Amino acid sequence: MTQLIPTQLIPGISTTEVTPVPLAGGLVFGAAVIDVQSPFDGELLGQVPALTSADVDRAVAYARKAMHERPLAQWQRAEILDKAALLMAERRDDFAIAIAREAAKPIKTARGEADRAVATFQFSGAVARTLTGDTVPLEAAAVGGGKIGFTLRVPVGVVGAISPFNFPLNLVVHKVGPAIAAGCAVVLKPASQTPFSSILLARLLADAGLPDGYLQIVTGSGGTVGNALVDHPDVALISFTGSPDVGWGIRARAPRKRVGLELGNNAPVIIEADGDWATAAAKIKLAGFAHAGQSCISTQRVLVHQSIADAFVTKLVANVNELVVGDPMAEATDVSALISRAERDRVVGWISEAVSAGGQVACGGDLDANGVLRPTVIVNAKPEMNICALEVFGPVVAVQTYESYDTALQIANDTRYGLQAAVFTSDIAKGLQAARTLDFGGVLINEVPTWRADHMPYGGIRDSGNTREGPAYSVREMTEERLIIISG
Repeated sequence: MTQLIPTQLIPGISTTEVTPVPLAGGLVFGAAVIDVQSPFDGELLGQVPALTSADVDRAVAYARKAMHERPLAQWQRAEILDKAALLMAERRDDFAIAIAREAAKPIKTARGEADRAVATFQFSGAVARTLTGDTVPLEAAAVGGGKIGFTLRVPVGVVGAISPFNFPLNLVVHKVGPAIAAGCAVVLKPASQTPFSSILLARLLADAGLPDGYLQIVTGSGGTVGNALVDHPDVALISFTGSPDVGWGIRARAPRKRVGLELGNNAPVIIEADGDWATAAAKIKLAGFAHAGQSCISTQRVLVHQSIADAFVTKLVANVNELVVGDPMAEATDVSALISRAERDRVVGWISEAVSAGGQVACGGDLDANGVLRPTVIVNAKPEMNICALEVFGPVVAVQTYESYDTALQIANDTRYGLQAAVFTSDIAKGLQAARTLDFGGVLINEVPTWRADHMPYGGIRDSGNTREGPAYSVREMTEERLIIISG
């Protein structure tokens, strides 16, 4: 009996034909293609065009034309975003399947990402309805007598968005939603490993009423289409999420543009003896290993007071051993494959390096039958180890002990990164000390550093970035403040 080859593993995406992208008023197939494979088992999910710098030129020109010929009033932006939120809720399961297959994110976690995208659209719609400037009290000076002053928020121009693989839907919506709220057209370069979520998103926004040209997709390599976006003189703002080296390279490459960077982290959590360490261990079970640790705020460095270290580690290891490792499409799976074998092998190498330097593997550290790296806890970790000093971006949590709270704060701060950090303590004075001392974009008290709400000001300092995400905050960057003066 002949076995039929499935034509769709992702709803709406062919496995046997190239999936075109919306660009310059049509659907573009390109002269060359990129194979998109499942990180879990290598199965071919489909193909997308490998576009060129000339395609980027066409997209940017068409985006500028759309903004000039079909500017969107605030009420139109809000209606489109509200409709997009409704459609996203309706198509949640289709998007979850796309995320699970192309990113190897467990299906139940992928559904959560789709739910967050609904909220991000809702918050973007609210911003579109309330976007306003300020009044300027010109008559506060004698020269301003008889004059009225106020500011308008006007679109900054074409937005070039470069998104990562780890949240292929919601992090894209965090760029596209605020851009629509601001009235900006977007040229989007999704990660080559995870383009299909973006293509499905473009279809959804078209169905929501977004005019042609306001979202175009340029699939291809960072060196080709990414650099072309960064260098293009008619792209007013670059929104990039990814690695610090690439991000700061973009910042240096485009000194005259607005460049928003959301980069890496090696998120620390301090657990004091007076804190609820059992709750901390329960939360880290997911915070350190959801999506195989491939989140820039995945809990990575656990600093635990030496008096409770043994009890805490015992509890943490028991929790982590409960995690189910396997196929991302299985409902029971908690942890699946890293985005590529190369990334898996890098993380395995860092684990070996830590063991060679005196660290001990308390659980995990090996591969399962499918070649998936099991969730790993390393104790007796040292600050100089890669698993502490750098961003692991894998299913590894490093446990260090300390004697004094001040020492723990110093260890947490001793990093090139600065996105989010956390402390578990029942002492309000210690919580306030952490808030004043920890040099991070966000400090969480009695919560893991992995926690995020999509409307909060989210972002970091140093090698973790230079901006704040959340629709109300992103819109500030995506608009210009124009002063209006009326003389009566």
